[in-house]
Amino acid sequence: MKNVLCFGDSNTYGTPPMSGPGDERRFDAKTRWPGVMRKILGHSWHVVEEGLPGRTTIRDDLIEGTFKNGRRYLAACLESHRPLDVIVLGLGTNDLKARFGAPPEDVAAGIDILASIIRATPNLGAPPAKLLIVGPPPIRLVGFLGAMFAGGVEKSMALSPLYEAVARKHGADFLDAGKLVAVSPVDGIHYDEQAHRILGEATAARVQEMAGEKTISV
Repeated sequence: MKNVLCFGDSNTYGTPPMSGPGDERRFDAKTRWPGVMRKILGHSWHVVEEGLPGRTTIRDDLIEGTFKNGRRYLAACLESHRPLDVIVLGLGTNDLKARFGAPPEDVAAGIDILASIIRATPNLGAPPAKLLIVGPPPIRLVGFLGAMFAGGVEKSMALSPLYEAVARKHGADFLDAGKLVAVSPVDGIHYDEQAHRILGEATAARVQEMAGEKTISV
């Protein structure tokens, strides 16, 4: 059985568009994109969902908790789930929060650091896992999250080519989610059910290609 790890934030976790503070709903396993991918890949694949709302690439969040820093957990996560065949890395949206003041180049630098950790982590004697870096779609400043992400729209629109350059540096594949889906007009950050389906189908196809498998149409 092949193993694919999905390491991401609330959009990997399956947070629906939020109506306000305290909205802690989660799409069910069949609806969120890793679950869509699981169904397409079939029983020969084990899909590990490691999505955490608020997770950043490498930044400590002094408001929501330093455990939101993806760098702090990634190495342990990789070792606990190895051997891995494919790793899907989808982070960066939370780095756009106004409190971090990070330019897009620094957000991409965080992805670069995480990719380096992935490349440096032994894979339990198996060949190195293939890496798919997913660039997040541009955000919108709407709803109650708008103030939290003030100044982030322009930064989010600059991420795709920077992420693609990081992917080339590490010999990884790149998927531009912004060419496939858009964030919800409700909160400007999260995906609706249709976006999860589209992203799950696209990610499954790419994972199959990376693994040398025939792509299964849906």
